[in-house]
Order: sequence, then structure tokens, then C-alpha cells
Amino acid sequence: MTLPEHRARREAASPQDARKAGKRCPLQPLLLGLLLLLVFFGYGFLSSRRPMPGGLGVRPGMLYPQPKALTPSRSDVLVLTPWLAPIVWEGTFSPEILDEQFRLQNVTVGLTVFAVKKYVAFLRLFLETAEQHFMVGHRVTYYVFTDRPADVPHVPLREGRRLAVLAVRSHARWQDVSMQRMEVISRFSEQRFRREVDYLVCADVDMKFRDHVGVEILSPLFGTLHPGFYRADRRAFAYERRPRSQAYIPPDEGDFYYMGALFGGSVAEVQRLASACHQATVLDKANGIEAVWHDESHLNRYLLYHKPTKVLSPEYLWDQRLLGWPSVMKKLRFVAVPKNHEEMRSP
Repeated sequence: MTLPEHRARREAASPQDARKAGKRCPLQPLLLGLLLLLVFFGYGFLSSRRPMPGGLGVRPGMLYPQPKALTPSRSDVLVLTPWLAPIVWEGTFSPEILDEQFRLQNVTVGLTVFAVKKYVAFLRLFLETAEQHFMVGHRVTYYVFTDRPADVPHVPLREGRRLAVLAVRSHARWQDVSMQRMEVISRFSEQRFRREVDYLVCADVDMKFRDHVGVEILSPLFGTLHPGFYRADRRAFAYERRPRSQAYIPPDEGDFYYMGALFGGSVAEVQRLASACHQATVLDKANGIEAVWHDESHLNRYLLYHKPTKVLSPEYLWDQRLLGWPSVMKKLRFVAVPKNHEEMRSP
């Protein structure tokens, strides 16, 4: 029965019918109350993996520098987007306060990484440096997607941290390896991640953690400024400019250019992002076009029209060999590992 048919039948029922229905169910109010209780407590159980709301306090006696309303945390960089999302730079947050708040929430963070084909060689350094700098003091699950499970190195993990090896197939073209990521993240978010972790951080494997990367990055949806474009005008961004592509962004639109090597958020939001990007890729393929920067192009379109709730500065994605160390970067937190791209992408 369709919804209009059901509504018509309900409206046609007479008052006498309603009274008879009431007589047939003398326990109706009690049953309704029990149902509401089950829904209330069931929701709390089923949503236990949802990130808790912010605004939590800190323990009494905790000492930290006083924030001052007339003294900006940084005057040399943008620290807030026009839609009021924080841009995270060194000096704009207190790790002590945030660590305390997220410990009270008892969060678990999932870190996804794809170590496919020759890129499995970067995995040991990635994991070893993550154990030194990533979400220290918090529960973490590393989700390693690879076509070479036997080559995944054994890396000692801190208490409360674990590693899951998940098999994926390889592809002849590195572009296809890159683009399968969104489909895999979307599928595993539904099948597994939403029951195991509160937040997902999606990172490239050919990187290493060099300094603190903690709960300051967590938010319902975050992206990271590309280190090659954070100073650029929007018309210079490497957006997909061909209208035939689902990743198309017109020349007069755009906030920032985000790099695909680090993004994340709550499991639900990451699933929505990954699913949308995957579906856009499928449509492009059906129309005989491939976005200029593959999944990163689709990521940028998604984040333009679904604004992130937090933006990470290029401190969180940097290549010191190519870009040096400008004074605006107080710390370099997640950095590229030198590599020969052609050699790594060859069969």
C-alpha cells in the first residue's frame, strides 16, 4: 500500500471506528510508553559509536594559558573560514584541553591507509612514526588496505591501538588504484567502520609523521590545504575545469584547494563524502572522461559544496624537499617521503 492510500484510509475512518479500536487495545498507552523507552535506550546503544557533542568541560585544577579576547592566537594567517570553520595552525589550540575533552568522550580513531603494489614499502615508516606522533594517548585502529598482506610489517603498537589488514585488489594503472579508494572507504564504512570507530582519518602511505597530530584535527568533516596552493588565487587552483566531468568547478568558484592525502571526519560524514566521490567517478567513466586529478578532483568539488567543519593548515601536509620550511610553518607535522614516482607506479 502506498503512503497516499494509507493516509486516505486513515482519514476516512469514522469516530466510531476509532472508539472501537481503543476498546480493542486497553493497554495501548502502556505499550506506547514501553515503545518510547525502547526507542530511547536503543538509540543510545545503537549510536554508541557516534561522536559525542563538544562543549565538555575539563577536570578541576587543570592549568593552561588564559585566552584573551583582544589578543588573536595568530595574526599572520587566516584562522577562521567565512563559514566559521577553524583553520588549524600551531598556536591556535591547546593540546592539553582537547586531549582531556576527547578522553572524556572515550573516542576511537580509525586511520585508513592504502599500501598497494610497491607502496607497501612505505608502510613500516608510516606506522612507526604514527605510533610516535598520531593520536598519542587515544585509542586507534589502523586499517591497512593492501594487495600484499604477507608484506605488511610487524610494528609494535601502544596499548589501546591495533592494526587490521584488509585485502583489496590491485590495478594495472596507478590512477585506478587511487580512484578505488573512495569506493572501498564507503563500503567498509557501512560494513565495519561505523561499528568500530568514532572518527576516520584517511591518509596516504608515502608520508611520515614528523610532529604531533592529535585530536585537534577531529571534526565531523575536515580537509587539508594543499601545500602547493595555500597562497594561490582560486583561478590558479588545479580544479577540474571541463564541464563534462562531475568534478567540474567554474573558474570564479572555490574556497581552497584540498589535497587528497589527508581528510576525514565522523564515519557517517566520511561515508557520505566517499560515496559521492565514487558515484561521480562512475558517472565520469560512463561518459568517457576522467577527472584531471582523479579522486582528489572529486574531493575538492565535494568540499566546495559541502563545507568542511574544520580545515587543516599545510603543517599537516608538507614536502620540505620541494618547498623548504617557510617561517609561517611553525611545525611540520605530516610530511612527504622522498620517492621516485615513476618507479613506484610502474608494474
